Amino acid sequence: MTWLASSVMGQRGVAKANAGAHHHLSEDAQGAYHYVYGPYADPVLTIDPGDVIAVETLDAFGGAVKTEDDLPSKVLNMPFVNPQNGPIAVKGAKKGDVLAVYIHSLLPRGPQPAGTTALIPDFGGLVATGLTHLNAPIAERVKKMEVTPDGVKFSDRITLPYEPFVGTMGVSPEIEAISSLVPDFYGGNMDLPDVAPGAVIYFPVQRDEAFFYIGDCHGRQGDGELCGVAVEIPATVTVQIDVIKDWAIPGVRLETEDFIMSVGSARPMEDAARMAYRDLIRWMVDDYGFEESEAYFLATQAGKMRVGNMVDPKYSLGASMLKTYLG
Repeated sequence: MTWLASSVMGQRGVAKANAGAHHHLSEDAQGAYHYVYGPYADPVLTIDPGDVIAVETLDAFGGAVKTEDDLPSKVLNMPFVNPQNGPIAVKGAKKGDVLAVYIHSLLPRGPQPAGTTALIPDFGGLVATGLTHLNAPIAERVKKMEVTPDGVKFSDRITLPYEPFVGTMGVSPEIEAISSLVPDFYGGNMDLPDVAPGAVIYFPVQRDEAFFYIGDCHGRQGDGELCGVAVEIPATVTVQIDVIKDWAIPGVRLETEDFIMSVGSARPMEDAARMAYRDLIRWMVDDYGFEESEAYFLATQAGKMRVGNMVDPKYSLGASMLKTYLG
């Protein structure tokens, strides 16, 4: 039950020290981007389990917000935001399997390495909405930041660490086509900073060949993605994908060298937290030999809760346990 740094996955997978074929999914190769997670688009790429793919992603605005004068309300064509690469078909994946996605690296790209955040009317964790409040909308504003692997230049005074992660990734639902802004059991727009290089993300496969989607990379983000927009960047993200048989999981799980995490996506936020902790406890029981009440006690005393986002149509939270306590 040890982490295998050279393999595509950790505790549940077969070690694959030697990767399979390498693919490059460029903007040109992708062609049209997708704004829903669903089973009806044709695969843009078909791979074997164990293959490695370098994917060129767009930022969440599809590159439309080029300067601080490009206000989202003026340049975006809603609801066509959060463009996703894919679907990538994985040979042999069947409903009931698990898709394991190991994130090798995530680097900013583009003619200039600029990140974008914004305040958008009727959107964000601390604003009223036009549907429910009389308050005036927040003033719209765009902020651009230089993003390199050396750091995120927030201002002349503040440079933040470059802590990249993938905001949106997952597999197709079985029959639904669901907006890429919505997180759920299949993954989607979780905005969870732990979906980062060095982590393996586990998704419950819903249809043949899984149909994997990925996009919406970030240079960094605080817990909750408070204003609704992280440091959005175009990126090249390199992942290795494999298939795990005979492992029934209800939703997204994550593993690093140091901890395991279960992800819950729901509203209200306490339901997302309960879903995440419930699955974490069941994971501890099924795979680490805990008795349920003992796992409940341990999660109470040593569990950690990460707020991925508190702004999307559903909130995403991750409940985690350090591996040092799992034996």
